Amino acid sequence: MERGAWFDSARFGMFIHWGHVSQQGLELSWPMAGGTAVLPYSTPVPVEQYQSSAATFAPSVDAPKEWAALAADAGMRYAVFTSRHHDGFSMWPSAVSDFHASDDLVGAYVDAFRSAGLRVGLYYSLSDWHHVDYPALTDDDRPYAFSPRRSSPEAWGRFVDDYLFPQVRELLTDYGTIDVLWFDGGWERSAREWKADELMAMIRDLQPECLVNDRLPGHGDYETPEQLVPAAPSDGRWETCMTMNSTWGYCPADTGYKSARELVHTLCEVAGRGGNLLLNVGPRGDGSLAPEQVERLETVARWMRANAGSIHDTTPGLEPWQVYAPSTRSGDAVYVHLLARPYETATVRGLPIRRVRGVTHVASGRLLEHRTRCSVMDDLLNWDPSGELIVDVPADCIDDLATVLAIEIAPEGSEVEPPLAFRTQ
Repeated sequence: MERGAWFDSARFGMFIHWGHVSQQGLELSWPMAGGTAVLPYSTPVPVEQYQSSAATFAPSVDAPKEWAALAADAGMRYAVFTSRHHDGFSMWPSAVSDFHASDDLVGAYVDAFRSAGLRVGLYYSLSDWHHVDYPALTDDDRPYAFSPRRSSPEAWGRFVDDYLFPQVRELLTDYGTIDVLWFDGGWERSAREWKADELMAMIRDLQPECLVNDRLPGHGDYETPEQLVPAAPSDGRWETCMTMNSTWGYCPADTGYKSARELVHTLCEVAGRGGNLLLNVGPRGDGSLAPEQVERLETVARWMRANAGSIHDTTPGLEPWQVYAPSTRSGDAVYVHLLARPYETATVRGLPIRRVRGVTHVASGRLLEHRTRCSVMDDLLNWDPSGELIVDVPADCIDDLATVLAIEIAPEGSEVEPPLAFRTQ
């Protein structure tokens, strides 16, 4: 079986951004770098103030069980957890660092999600703004430059050989099967400086089936657009990561949450284009999730319980011109996700209309009335014409989040009703 084949049908996962600074209600890492325009709530703070909460970070190791339960209920099939962000704080007791959590939070996460039946991934930043050999970021390094200060060749060698490689080795040997290794921060150095080829070789040796994202320079099993649904996704594997509001870490000042409807619509659009949605949560300092995040996950879960078959294990469906809605396909079924309320009917074009066996309202299983039409000559002479399907969508079938229709189409070559000119009266 191809490496990571599970990823191609997963469609939905949970991203978890959590660190000691979650106690302060600050975005991860960027405040200590002076903030960045793309993260409007990354309020600049002195490096010392940012890192001060590392000494008091003592969350509940049971917190990941709540996240795992919510993720599984929402139909998520995998998760990615920040084992170490750019700020350098490791969420496990790394043997090559003294700047880490007192408890093994990576282990707690892995155990909770694996027990809930989800695949596990780990985020790891190649950059480390705390490590002395990186070198460590200071207040004088602000404003942030995407080409930061370089350490000496000797110091850089120590950082890569005695710290970065050993940490990745720990993550891939101490926690069983790791399904995804999600790198970040690679923009600060070249592939040669990161020893990216050697690092990739080590990963393949330790965990041959582990997927690696495209943020290890020069490598990657899939692409990771961020905070948007790409207009033209690549032909290969891809996953868009997205926040519920504007921030990755817990930031109570950021109250601009996307609605559950918008999140469901995004999931439908991503699945319709053959990608995965990695939806972020940012736990608070104690590990609990903010009520706004819980409410959205629970609302998405209710929708997924009725409609998951149109998301999981699907491939892209119809072309955009065929229907004004995202669509997916599984077997003989084409799923149409109506993101706008239909005016009594929904029309799908370019279908083999004589092979349409029926149309079902997915959430209720109710068969819907429908009719077809095509050009007169096709109706007269074509055994398998392409035409339009018009489906009646009763008001009581309208879902407040997204209404899903399943169109069952017989395979090509199936028996169909003969053209009008050949029918017996």
